[in-house]
Amino acid sequence: MKKNQKWILILYIAGQTPRCIEALHNLKLICKESFPGKYQIKIVDLLKHPQLAQDHQIVAIPTVIRQLPKPIKKAIGDLSDKERVIVGLEMRR
Repeated sequence: MKKNQKWILILYIAGQTPRCIEALHNLKLICKESFPGKYQIKIVDLLKHPQLAQDHQIVAIPTVIRQLPKPIKKAIGDLSDKERVIVGLEMRR
């Protein structure tokens, strides 16, 4: 990864369920600790855009996809297990 490159993460949710809200909160905490100021989180609500679930191969929610840096990586769930998320998304520096 280039030094000044931003991490771009897409969080797929289905409405404002407690699990989806918790996933967003946990993802923000992980990013703030790991990459302060060098990340962007995009949120896709599959209740509003259901076709994207099939298009992006989302089989469970919440799901986060690391879009950049490449390669694409996925993590599923409320993202409360910080170490598992970091390993799954290969967020080590």
